Amino acid sequence: MASDTISTLNYYLAPLDGSRPFININADSTTGKPVRNWVEDKNEMQIEDVRGKAELYKLDNAGFQYGREVAKHTSFLNDDEIEREYYPESIDLIKRVTGATSVVIFDHTVRRRLLGEPDDSPQKRQPAPLVHVDQTTSSSIARVYRHLPPTEAPSLLRGRFQIINIWRPISHAAVDWPLALCDFRSVDVKKDLLPVALIYPDREGETFGVKYNPNHQWKYMKAMTPEEFVLIKCFDSIQDGSVARFTPHTAFQDPNTPEGTPLRESIELRALVFYD
Repeated sequence: MASDTISTLNYYLAPLDGSRPFININADSTTGKPVRNWVEDKNEMQIEDVRGKAELYKLDNAGFQYGREVAKHTSFLNDDEIEREYYPESIDLIKRVTGATSVVIFDHTVRRRLLGEPDDSPQKRQPAPLVHVDQTTSSSIARVYRHLPPTEAPSLLRGRFQIINIWRPISHAAVDWPLALCDFRSVDVKKDLLPVALIYPDREGETFGVKYNPNHQWKYMKAMTPEEFVLIKCFDSIQDGSVARFTPHTAFQDPNTPEGTPLRESIELRALVFYD
């Protein structure tokens, strides 16, 4: 297809000394470089444009699902307004798409690509050009205990539980540094994942870095607009092989991007999703 592209994706290489991989959530404010103990493994991958055939990719088979719904909130400039206005409509959307009983959004990230600016604070988040999964099993369970009353967590965790992100462009189409998603069916769960400590100023989380696998099948939707969204599964408590558990994803530089294209702006919300 004409809009398919080839790009260099940044995978993870584990530390050679066998130490636990880590990365600081904030880049070094002086150098602008990430603080970490591992190196990137750069590999060229074909990325297929799924526009016109997005219905083939669902949360339970591929680990992601595209849709179209105009957001009522469109400014995305004030965190309090985002929480007050955009959270409720996103909860409703996730429930309608998934059939979930309860959805709790626990945070969000607005990303605006800023040339020459270090990604050293939540207010300056850039597109994330690393192949990763936001949560591991242990960090997903920890999220439930962190964001919900401890007395409720055990009963909620007895049913099906997911972590799902809802991502959409803001202001204009995401032609610059779009988002690529890896079809879960092409992932080797036993060999491709690398638990990575995510160091915050006040605590520690854990994500999966993803190691290179030539079998990975990468997808994106060319020129996603603010009226379009994608749900990204980061965790699923069903792990018997019957459904997708997660989807690796990354921002990537499309070599076909026209000069002068507006720099990417996007928002992602992260949600705890529960089913009766």
